[in-house]
Amino acid sequence: MEKLVRGIHHFQATAFSAHRELFESLSLGQRPDTLLITCSDSRIAPDLLMQTQPGDLFVLRNAGNLIPPYGAANGGEGATIEYAISALSVTHVLVMGHSHCGAMKGLLQPESLTDMPLVGDWLKHAEATRHVVDECYPELEGKDLLNAAIKENVLVQLDNLRTYPKVAARLAKGELTMHGWIYEIESGQILAYDPEVSHFVPITSRLSLPTMNARPMATARLSRLGLNGHAAHGD
Repeated sequence: MEKLVRGIHHFQATAFSAHRELFESLSLGQRPDTLLITCSDSRIAPDLLMQTQPGDLFVLRNAGNLIPPYGAANGGEGATIEYAISALSVTHVLVMGHSHCGAMKGLLQPESLTDMPLVGDWLKHAEATRHVVDECYPELEGKDLLNAAIKENVLVQLDNLRTYPKVAARLAKGELTMHGWIYEIESGQILAYDPEVSHFVPITSRLSLPTMNARPMATARLSRLGLNGHAAHGD
């Protein structure tokens, strides 16, 4: 806790003073343009990764960056999505998984969750991911299997997002774009799913990013995830 307290004092003495006008304007309301759905993993620092300022991102975090299908749960996920779409009118929704995801390890090894029944119950919302991996990657194991689960889970959660009426309506009107990313912890690289080539590709300095507004063909996306033993890279 001492580290956190020292951080607060440093923030108040430096960062807050340097951006006082920004914080004063934010006290009047927020206008983020992106809903970021990512994992609770402590190794993910969105503002650092994307170099964003306070007010840029509306963030939803949970174990495994999961989005229960509409009506499947009464937790905060659905309420957060609804608020971001309806009240804040975000124009982008981004689902970001990451390498070495503990939630995906638990999904693949449910026996490891014996002492964590609540985690096991939560991961039932990723049951579709587990079935996709079981059916499509029976030959994989270890790191390769985990990488497949991490990638497939991002695509499954994007599918779940489309079940929300507000999301579906905004997509149909062309007022919302969806993105699927993976953050590779060990390299600092972020990859985006590109439906045109059906796998994750490195994000470059180009301004045009692939979007997930149209559903990828399942057979295409499952055959070209770029599995090569590395946590996120394509072929």
